[in-house]
Amino acid sequence: MFEVSREQVLEAAVRIAGSVVRTPLARASIRGRNVWLKCECLQTGGAFKLRGASNRLLALSDPERARGVVAFSSGNHAQGVAIAAHRLGIKATIVMPSDAPALKVEGTRANGAQIIFYHRMTESREAIAAEIAASSGAIVVPSFDDPWIVAGQGTVGLEISDELGGDPPAIIIPVGGGGLASGIALACPNSRIIGAEPEGWDDMRASIEKGEIVPVGPNPPPTLCDALQTPRVSPITFSVLDSRNASIVSVGDAEVSDAVLWAWSEQKLVVEPGGAAGLAALLSGKADLEEGMVVVLSGGNIDPALHARLIA
Repeated sequence: MFEVSREQVLEAAVRIAGSVVRTPLARASIRGRNVWLKCECLQTGGAFKLRGASNRLLALSDPERARGVVAFSSGNHAQGVAIAAHRLGIKATIVMPSDAPALKVEGTRANGAQIIFYHRMTESREAIAAEIAASSGAIVVPSFDDPWIVAGQGTVGLEISDELGGDPPAIIIPVGGGGLASGIALACPNSRIIGAEPEGWDDMRASIEKGEIVPVGPNPPPTLCDALQTPRVSPITFSVLDSRNASIVSVGDAEVSDAVLWAWSEQKLVVEPGGAAGLAALLSGKADLEEGMVVVLSGGNIDPALHARLIA
């Protein structure tokens, strides 16, 4: 199994400097407690994913770049890879679910990537990507099961600690495959790590509770959090979060909808449902509020019609 260290996160910060935006920390108050919002919804591409994608693609050799890359994603990683590949002149093919939000599909295509659609519940995106890589020689760029990706996402944590002058007491983070949460856990060793997953897709919670990777069960429920619909976490992300004794909670669509509304009404921030999962956990009381903690708003790629409906 590949491993990733805090040193790799520090190296990633140097490598991707200039390729990503240093996103702001916004002050907020929830039930009388002062918290910070890390606004990765304002990152280039609308989500934190450009960090890991840039770190991975910048680490490719010239011969590897010439072979192109293939990735699989419901949208945010797709856009991150597409943007990074476009900047570096690398051909990118992205395997996306047929029900991916139109905004994310359009954003991926606008950056020059070729899109291959698949059925989320009946086909394997990993198998499709592997087949493309085998036939074309392209390099597979996973969305979280990769040390370069995890290290790149961890630069979010470095920015938080730098801005605050040290690690905050706790950081709550949306969890799909766990790349962002595990990267931040490495970057901020003195912070308590809390993850938030959609109900029915809470495989990281189940995995940590059992002490081994447990995939999502059959026929998981629909969720607004398309960015967090990961059927199985990776050994890399599970190992990091398990070793840090991360606590994981799950949130439903109603709670996530309330968080999207809160972000808009209180901060005028456009946050997608998956990106608001951590905020939803705090607002609903499923996660404990702590003075000075940080809430990561991981993405803002939401179709305008859906956003209008949620904030109406």
